[in-house]
Amino acid sequence: MKKKAQANAAYSYAFVGFLIGVGLLSIIVFLDMVFQREPISFDLIVETFRESPSMWVNLALPVLFGFFGYYTGNELQSRITDLNDGINSEQAKSRKVFDFVEKIRQGQTDFQYEFQEGDEIGKSLINLRNELKRSQEEEDARKNEDKQRHWITEGLARFGDILRENIGDIDKLSNEVVMNLVKYVNAQQACFFLLQERDGQKIFNMTASYAYGRKKYPNKEIQWGEGLVGACAQEKKTIFIKETKEDYVKITSGLGKANPRSLVIVPLKVNDEIYGVVEIASFVKYQPFEIEFIERVAESIASTISNVNINMRTAQLLKESQEQAEIMAHQEEEMRKNMDALKQTQIKAAEQSEQFVSFTNSVNHTMIRAEYSVDGFLQYANTKFLTKLGYTNVSEIEGKHISMFISDKDRAWFNELWQNLASGGKHFEGDMKHVTKSGTDLWTMATYVSVRDIMRKPVKILFLGIDITESKKESLDYKGQIDALNRSTMKAEYGPDGRVLEMNHKLIDILQFTPDELVKRTIFNFLTATDLEDFKVIWRNIINGVPFEGRHKWFTKTGEERWFQGTYTVVHDMYGEPAKIVFIGNDVTEQIRIEEKAREQTEILREQEQKLSQSKVELSKKLKEAREEMKLQFREVSIVKILSDKTLEGMLDAVVTINQDNRITLFNRAAEELWGIQHEEVLNKEISELLPTDNIAKEDNYLGNFFKSGDKTLIGKRTEVFIVDKFDNHINVLVTLAEAAIGERYTLTAFIQKIEVELF
Repeated sequence: MKKKAQANAAYSYAFVGFLIGVGLLSIIVFLDMVFQREPISFDLIVETFRESPSMWVNLALPVLFGFFGYYTGNELQSRITDLNDGINSEQAKSRKVFDFVEKIRQGQTDFQYEFQEGDEIGKSLINLRNELKRSQEEEDARKNEDKQRHWITEGLARFGDILRENIGDIDKLSNEVVMNLVKYVNAQQACFFLLQERDGQKIFNMTASYAYGRKKYPNKEIQWGEGLVGACAQEKKTIFIKETKEDYVKITSGLGKANPRSLVIVPLKVNDEIYGVVEIASFVKYQPFEIEFIERVAESIASTISNVNINMRTAQLLKESQEQAEIMAHQEEEMRKNMDALKQTQIKAAEQSEQFVSFTNSVNHTMIRAEYSVDGFLQYANTKFLTKLGYTNVSEIEGKHISMFISDKDRAWFNELWQNLASGGKHFEGDMKHVTKSGTDLWTMATYVSVRDIMRKPVKILFLGIDITESKKESLDYKGQIDALNRSTMKAEYGPDGRVLEMNHKLIDILQFTPDELVKRTIFNFLTATDLEDFKVIWRNIINGVPFEGRHKWFTKTGEERWFQGTYTVVHDMYGEPAKIVFIGNDVTEQIRIEEKAREQTEILREQEQKLSQSKVELSKKLKEAREEMKLQFREVSIVKILSDKTLEGMLDAVVTINQDNRITLFNRAAEELWGIQHEEVLNKEISELLPTDNIAKEDNYLGNFFKSGDKTLIGKRTEVFIVDKFDNHINVLVTLAEAAIGERYTLTAFIQKIEVELF
């Protein structure tokens, strides 16, 4: 057919070419005759051909054009035929591709497509079909996983509610768990074994069972390690038997004569500790996600049982504490009295401590102070010590022996003094000469005291001193003069009112009064009534600055009359007021009175230090006894708190606790996994750092809008909300808030359960 059409086309083109050749020949002949300017006739045409042989060549034009037309038509028709064949082939291929794509659009991914070698579109379509098929399979798998995940999440939430509602009754808890577990996993039988101890042995007691929709009344015990139940608890792993034999379950399981097709035995385990076993039998084989769900429910049950045990232990401890309180009730009054006495002692000790601190600061500001070891090596020296001895830095003398500050001439008696102090002997008070860095003498009114520990053992030597170098030099000079004066004269001092302030031995020996008796007397007591009025006038003049020198009569203790010749001179204080009247008639030693006065002051200081030290020791002892008593009372409470914290830390649900200041006080491991944050990063931080309330807070179901101190919106309610983890992922969770308040202390705890559960 194609060849016939091609031949017809060639003949048509040949005929057209022949006609064109004829036409062209006619035009040439016509033009030639026109150029000859003669009338056109047949004879003229014959004549033209005769005279012009080239015209014969033109006769070949129709043949040439006919042949050219035949060839051109044949080739053109051949190409048109090939083009039509190609178009038809492409249309067929396009129709085939369209049909294949339409099948794929309709979801027929198993439809076959046959393609020839080199058909790239066919290969692409096959690849597209395979990709779509794989995507469909993945989508089906994802939907199945979502369905399984939703099934697990819903089941965990349901059993979480069951566990929370029955946390106070273990029997009711076990029955509710078994009944709902059988229904939820489409099982036929289930048993609940609780681990108990009896006579030192571990026994699994069947506390609940459920079969074919009816509650059973259990009465069965299994020893630790006995049968499948014991083996499951001992190995702490789930046992899954896909195919059971007729008598296999009868021998080893806890279901008696039941003959299920598959058997699942799961330990109730939390923190690697076994609390019981759950055994489930079914006529169908369980999928891995169903076994995982049963394991997670078992873990929640174990956590709840752990909390129940802790609560029971807490109740027992509370009962024991109440019994102890009753035993101690009769001691309460005595303890109260002791506490009152201790409180008064503490107040006095605090006052003494403040006085001691103030005294120490005053000492460091006014006195030279140093501390030595018992061996005589310097351990501490204040600034005055360094300054007075001519040193600029404590490193120059720290750790040096005290002998470097003592003159060679004084070594012998000072070594004896030091040995007495180091052995716990009597303290030393008196003037002492030290040697400065430059070798000069430093005189001090010194006190060396042996400081003891609780066992009364000397631990260090304390040195306190006042620089009296200048006064000592003057005193030595005055002493020489006074000694000379006392050997030859009498000396007495009186107050402006006539009271006897001081008398030397020469005068005392003459009057025959003791110093204590003289203190109670005035100068007027030694005078006769006759001389008294005159002497009062003289005394007023003396006070007004008029010295008196003369003779007057005194009476001694025995009534003996004595006349004294002497001089009375008034001495003024720094304000110009009369301070005392000095009488010189014989020998007087002012230095003795100065030293006596200094010794009295030093003795007062030493007694205060001893009393303070004794009070401090007694206070420390009583405080220690009180602390021990308080430790015994609160030790059990601390143990309970630690157990509770560890339980919350080990829970599978995320637990977050905040206080009245909205600061995070608890952030367990499940919360770390949920947020992707370590608890060190958020403990004691504001809850807003974990749940920021910026743009996210505009969404109603954001946890940060409700989890804050004082907000009671979600307290006691199980609500679906969302959080944002460390990587800005929105996570849907179920949350229950619980608050607790004791006095001014307040906590708000969130129990958070992730809704989207990863199965594999």
